[in-house]
Amino acid sequence: MLSLPSARHLHRRLFSSSCVLNDKAGFGSHPGKKSGKRPENHDERFQRILKPSTRQQKDLPFRVELDGIVVQKPTFSRNTAGRLVRFDGTAVARTPPPTPRPPKPASIAFPDLSFEMSTRRKRAPLDDKARAQKRANKLRKVRPDPSSPDDVLYRDILEVLGEDHVDAAIEAKTEFESPFEKMEEAVIEIVKISADGRGLGIAPQEKGKPWAVVVPHVFPGETVRVKCAITHRMYTGADLLEVIKPNPEYRDNSLIQCKYFGECGGCQYQMVPYEKQLAIKRNVVKGAYKLYSYLEPSEIPEVLETIGSPLQYGYRTKLTPHFDLRKNRAPEDPIPPIGYNRLGKPGVLDIEECVIGTKAVNEGLTTRRAEVETNINTYKKGATLLLRESLETTLGLPLSNDLTDEQRTEAVEKKICVSNAKTTVRERVGDVFFEYGANSFFQNNNSVLPPLIEYTRKAIFPEGLANRPTHLIDTYCGAGLFGIALAKEFERVSGVELSADSILAAKRNAQHNNLSADTVSFRAGDASDIFKVVSDFPPEKTAIIIDPPRKGCSDDFVKQVVALAPQTIVYVSCNVHSQARDVGNIIRGMKAKEGGKRYNFESVRGFDLFPQTHHVEGVAVLRLVEA
Repeated sequence: MLSLPSARHLHRRLFSSSCVLNDKAGFGSHPGKKSGKRPENHDERFQRILKPSTRQQKDLPFRVELDGIVVQKPTFSRNTAGRLVRFDGTAVARTPPPTPRPPKPASIAFPDLSFEMSTRRKRAPLDDKARAQKRANKLRKVRPDPSSPDDVLYRDILEVLGEDHVDAAIEAKTEFESPFEKMEEAVIEIVKISADGRGLGIAPQEKGKPWAVVVPHVFPGETVRVKCAITHRMYTGADLLEVIKPNPEYRDNSLIQCKYFGECGGCQYQMVPYEKQLAIKRNVVKGAYKLYSYLEPSEIPEVLETIGSPLQYGYRTKLTPHFDLRKNRAPEDPIPPIGYNRLGKPGVLDIEECVIGTKAVNEGLTTRRAEVETNINTYKKGATLLLRESLETTLGLPLSNDLTDEQRTEAVEKKICVSNAKTTVRERVGDVFFEYGANSFFQNNNSVLPPLIEYTRKAIFPEGLANRPTHLIDTYCGAGLFGIALAKEFERVSGVELSADSILAAKRNAQHNNLSADTVSFRAGDASDIFKVVSDFPPEKTAIIIDPPRKGCSDDFVKQVVALAPQTIVYVSCNVHSQARDVGNIIRGMKAKEGGKRYNFESVRGFDLFPQTHHVEGVAVLRLVEA
């Protein structure tokens, strides 16, 4: 006997619209009748009886009595012969006739969907020309962000090809139609170095149109053989095959110290004499202010010579190699390469040593590589490794000026590598000590920081200055590098930063260096009113240091600087193109402000914080004067 829930289940199944009464399915069959087949058990009989039919009999109520279970709709019962009868005694047909389907309208056509789907799957793929046109239509709508690397390269190409030719190509919608076939080899003469360190050449005249070719590791005056790769707006990126005619002014391959140079995308200038590297970077600063400041040439001072780094190799205190893991990697698969992106090719180049990194971070690289190889099966996907140099204080003493000379020497001479992002890094810049999170921003070339800080000090206090600033605002202060290093020169110093973690680090650093909180303070500012926390600083006695991230300052920040109108502005930037834009906006903003004062653009020059690479740090100085 089934339980009540089973009976309810049977009731739902029997009276659903997908079930049909059919005596052949077992209704009225004798339970004891023998046959050649194995007798059905209870569940099999119900499954056979309840098997859906394609004919749906929604209006057929009936009564079933099976193994003592009665399931009934109120208008039907079963007589002793097993026939369905109404309660008035009239018989009901065993198998009701199906309801006929309505005829299909003659005007409606029913397509063969399988044929259509098959046709779509077998559609011929786009040929190279059609695919290139589709990509061009998509890229034509994209414009690079101002002062971004793509925009800077585009400006360099405009200068090489001429704006008239570029404008004509854009108007004709041919700016993505390269005269070179993909993988075509060509001989190109290089005419310019771009701001990102690559050489720019022009397609030969027989190609029939002005077109640029961008090639890494080549220089003006060289003739090179290249293989054309990918097409961009008005230029083709190419791989260097051979230097047919080298330029000895730029190229001395005996200077190269890295075995990965040419394959790794990290360095660009290892074959270039260092003095020539500094000259290249000076020209980058010149070009940035020419193209992005939108100032009159008479308003831009002569760009001074680039200040070099005391160390050209072994200077970088932070490395971030990485590796990738493919999906569904098997445990027995080989260890993936651990290093940096390949130059001009997809994938990672395996790096065992980086010659521009310090000894400590290279030792850390060896250790971390071994750890990854041992534990590779614990990674579900790739990872970026953090390697940062730090001072190890073996004496357990704080890094402060309270240390004796002997204690300080023993404490700071030992360098270690930390790889945990939550670890505290300790560093000394001159006589000033800093602590900050391993994953926080701090300049990665310690050797050039003392000259940079001293230059900033002299820029704020030039010889013969009558009205010396007494207050300093260190914006984008981070861990407090400039504010703490220059604190002794001012009556009051305030560092302003949006990051609460950076403010905490800066406060600790002020304590480490025995600076009074009454004299040196660090406060988190509101982006909409960042100078509210220094409202008591007299603008005519205030100097401000601006050291923003690569994207530069926001328009709102520039407006607040103009509204504050400090006496002196020193703008330090790792992106001279966004710096030139912001300096131009500050100068124009002050001109438009009532009060009869303007900013005099006193000086600008580069600092080489990253030798062997195309990067250059810009330092610009503005002084408020009477209009």
